[in-house]
Amino acid sequence: MFFIEPVVTCLSPNVHYMVCEAGFEIKENHVINSILSDRGEIRWRVITEHIRYRDSGQTLEYINSVRSLGPICECVHLHLQSLTIEQLEDRFMLWFQWTNCSEIFLEMLQTIKDPDATAVALNLMKLTSCLERALGDVFLLIGKECPFLLRDLLASQELATVFGQSVMDVLRVFIGSPDGLNLRNILWHGFASPQEIPVKYFSMLLFLTAGLGQLLRNYLLISLTTLVHRPYIIFTSLEDLHIFPDVNQELLSLAEELVMKSSIVLRNMVPFWVTALASFRQSRFADCVILLLPQLESGLRLLFTTVNKCPSRLMTAEMLAKQFNSEETNQLPLLLGEPAMEFLWDFLNHQEGPRVRDHLSHGENSLNDFPREIANCVLAFSITLLCRFSEDEIGPIKSHTLLEPLMNCGSHYCSKFHPATQLKKQILECIRSINTWTDLPAVPEEQIQEIAGLRKDVDFPCTSVIADIFTQLQPYLPQNIRLFVDSVNSLPTEKLLTELCGKHIPVLFCPRMVLEIIVVLRQISTQCHQVSCQVISTCEARYKQWVNKSLRSRQRNNYLCMRRNIRFLSPVLQVILILITLELISIYTVCEKNVSDYQQYLKFLKLILQYTENLVTYTSPEKNKWNETMTLTGKALLKIRTFLGKQLALVQLVEYQPEEI
Repeated sequence: MFFIEPVVTCLSPNVHYMVCEAGFEIKENHVINSILSDRGEIRWRVITEHIRYRDSGQTLEYINSVRSLGPICECVHLHLQSLTIEQLEDRFMLWFQWTNCSEIFLEMLQTIKDPDATAVALNLMKLTSCLERALGDVFLLIGKECPFLLRDLLASQELATVFGQSVMDVLRVFIGSPDGLNLRNILWHGFASPQEIPVKYFSMLLFLTAGLGQLLRNYLLISLTTLVHRPYIIFTSLEDLHIFPDVNQELLSLAEELVMKSSIVLRNMVPFWVTALASFRQSRFADCVILLLPQLESGLRLLFTTVNKCPSRLMTAEMLAKQFNSEETNQLPLLLGEPAMEFLWDFLNHQEGPRVRDHLSHGENSLNDFPREIANCVLAFSITLLCRFSEDEIGPIKSHTLLEPLMNCGSHYCSKFHPATQLKKQILECIRSINTWTDLPAVPEEQIQEIAGLRKDVDFPCTSVIADIFTQLQPYLPQNIRLFVDSVNSLPTEKLLTELCGKHIPVLFCPRMVLEIIVVLRQISTQCHQVSCQVISTCEARYKQWVNKSLRSRQRNNYLCMRRNIRFLSPVLQVILILITLELISIYTVCEKNVSDYQQYLKFLKLILQYTENLVTYTSPEKNKWNETMTLTGKALLKIRTFLGKQLALVQLVEYQPEEI
């Protein structure tokens, strides 16, 4: 795929004017002493006087504010540049401590001394991230729930109370509104190239951040409060993120060649890519990802506008949606393919995934402890796109043996963090837990017989109902599996569920009805797992008490009743897990039917959910009501049998060919 006309800028004419021209129109000379006192205190009044309003002072006039602030920014930048590193550290580091990442701000100050355009852009992204997080901490001095969006945070009354409304208006001009400079968004979303970010705005934001620290100190002294920093979000399940081979030095060299030849890399964005690769080499993994994510977005936006034949959308496009312009089908997912789309949704959007861009851009991760595993994933995926969308003349690079395993992993990726995938994971964790019941310590038979009045070998009255349910489920299982009541405890249910969960189901652009059903299925699975954990915990605790002879008569009878009944409860829970797994596989067929079928289906699932919730209550250590548990179970089994008899819940897995179990 080639792009006929080279792209000069991804900024719209209005945004380009605002960022690159408006702040340079007024030629005035300011002396730093008018802005910074001899004691190093920032004179906010001098700065806020340059903010312009209309409508009787109620509405910010962004463009005139930028024009008026331009000379002030130039003065501040020249002053900071004139200081030595030691002077910068001595005069400003104290006022960066409120951000909880003062060492990162020291690196930013060093950038001013020798301002490389790419380094300035990178550090500006880091600055907005750290500043947003710190402002959120300040918000929580007064407010209860911090706004997710920076623009809402800056417009909050809570921050205006601490810093003053005019001070917040200054910040909104720089980073808080699409009508202003909007420096955060144009960088984090890959619209601005390094050369389009004036360094004086970076210097000014550093200066303002120090000034905020001074204002905050005064507020804390007056209010007798202490600023508490929220803990950083730590990425978990890093083992699930070992998707691609490790990117080594030779792969990085190949990536450098691909950057220069790939159709998704805009020429004015090349410095970002080059610095990202260098950052990975230097083990600066947060820097690498901060640089790559906007460039991935920029490259995908370029593909989007090309494949959908809408070049005007290069400055605004939302690439990963199913449709655009309300009704036109987005061709980008077809071009990228399902594996690439699932990777992007996993790493950027799904709530249980890493959500790398959200966490990084909102300052929720520690930049000094960013995991290599995530950086490796993002970089490796980026390399696969560079290779896929590159000029034909680099055939020798594309066929390099080191790229083959990388491309193979990319082309076979399946979602790990979609709710449906998470449900499969829950189901398998639950059945493994239930399978451990057979290993629980048991009371010797001769000791049981010593207890008078305990009925031996009591049969579960709903055994025939379970047999009917097995018969109803049988057509939807692999042909080599037969369910029998008398052998269900020896049935390799875990392997069966592993086979069923291995069946691919489409997860892109899930309809709302599908997601609603998956939510209920996950709740059912969670409750089943909770029951299993409670059974294990209670059995182990009661057995120890039995051995120590510390159980009262009633507790002994209850314990033995539990031991007897879990033999029947185990197959019931296994049946529910098989049922919800089959329902997950058939969920799209159900939702494609009429709304009436969907409502009945959802009602049925909520009945099962209610049963499992009650089961959690009755089997808890506090209640431990096992006779009631089995009565409840009998009623639930009758409802399941009745519904399955209507054949509304499942579709036959005609094409499913599992391996032998």
